[in-house]
Amino acid sequence: MTSNNVRRAALRAGAALLLAAATFAPALAQPAYPTKPVRIIVPSTPAGVLDNVARTLALRLGDQLGQPIVIDNKPGAGGNIGAEAAARSPADGYTLFIGFNATHGANLALFGKLSYDPVGDFAPISLLAAVPNIISVHPAQPVNSLAELVALAKAKPGQLSYASSGNGTSTHLAAELFKAVAAIDIAHIPYKGSAPAVTDVIAGQVPVLMDSVASSTAHVKAGKLKALATTSPKRLLVLPELPTVAESGYPGFQSTAWVGLLAPAGTPKAVVEQINAAVLKVMALPETRERMAGFGAEITTSTPDAFAAHIRSEMAKLGKVIRDANIKVN
Repeated sequence: MTSNNVRRAALRAGAALLLAAATFAPALAQPAYPTKPVRIIVPSTPAGVLDNVARTLALRLGDQLGQPIVIDNKPGAGGNIGAEAAARSPADGYTLFIGFNATHGANLALFGKLSYDPVGDFAPISLLAAVPNIISVHPAQPVNSLAELVALAKAKPGQLSYASSGNGTSTHLAAELFKAVAAIDIAHIPYKGSAPAVTDVIAGQVPVLMDSVASSTAHVKAGKLKALATTSPKRLLVLPELPTVAESGYPGFQSTAWVGLLAPAGTPKAVVEQINAAVLKVMALPETRERMAGFGAEITTSTPDAFAAHIRSEMAKLGKVIRDANIKVN
């Protein structure tokens, strides 16, 4: 080989090494996630269940990730305002979203059209919590079980009524789902929140109530409401003597509000998995479970894939309930 050939070969080898170095340098230069505070968008006002779940998670998630967690409340339009903001955020792991059974379950069917895609615009990370509902009645009602309530409703079709926290809420959808399964006709009276609904049932203005365990439990324990069943898949820790709807003659029935953590679509899989691992550690802490129980939430975690499947299932189930009952939002 001549000296020129040797020189050309050396140049080619050098160029190849430089190209390889240029190719791998960006990957090597990427700092480990996270290097700055992480924002969690909460689509509700402070002090509600969604906000309480987010802040309970944030208390220890920052320790796991090594960066502060900032809560950003963006309420409005049944969670849609916050969901759109999250969907339009950079997919870098520094903006997360507290989704729930409205934003990633019922809203597409309720509103007909959304400014975000509940499936395509998000990368699910993990379920966080479930907030079960309770079917209860005014203590003067002549029923002591769910079977007796159903029998009364069938004996008086259209004459009984139930209160919920509002049109399209999880309590409304849970009640309509049960009505369909039990084949009963009970009129819906929507309220603007749980508090006025509970107040009117306690006062005897409405005989039946579908409400969250968070706002009903104290009244049940005080004897102001007579609880008949919970819509959760298993009995409640706070009311262990209360049977589930499934145990009361409707196998497989469940309808609970739920909360989960998501990121914008396109967030690197490694980052999603890192956050998922951190979330599971936080939710396994006894202090986290205790805080959640304090506002009526039960911890429910998952893999990203299982959460994605849950969202698709909820959208299909709640969409059918909404269409069959012809539910419209206010």
